[in-house]
Amino acid sequence: MKTGKWILTMGVLLTVAIVGCNKYEDGPGISLQSKKERVANTWKIEQALRDGEDVTSDYDEFTLRTTKDGDAELAALYSFGAFSFEYETMGTWQFETDKENISFDYQDDDADVTYQILRLEEDNMWLREKGGEDELHLITK
Repeated sequence: MKTGKWILTMGVLLTVAIVGCNKYEDGPGISLQSKKERVANTWKIEQALRDGEDVTSDYDEFTLRTTKDGDAELAALYSFGAFSFEYETMGTWQFETDKENISFDYQDDDADVTYQILRLEEDNMWLREKGGEDELHLITK
């Protein structure tokens, strides 16, 4: 009888621990990779929302490269009819607020931004702009 109670208690504790591990609104529930390892990647936009409206086409040529050491590189190509403009800036990234937010500090201060992390997986990172209206769903490039 004692063994049965012990197994039941351990099962309840394990279930609570797994459910409690879900730090981000959209997951994952658990990961074997550190958060820094999951951020480190080359990202492109899969979907972009502004006030709930799809604006993904605004980010067709957007690339974000991040390293485990905290380096970041943002590159984009903007087109306006026959005119195109290539944009690139280097900087750093870091976690804030118990790793629930991520901030980017670029050489071009106009690109600096802080996001709430909604999802952080090896090949998916979903971000919501703090104090803004953009939500970005990034996937590996």
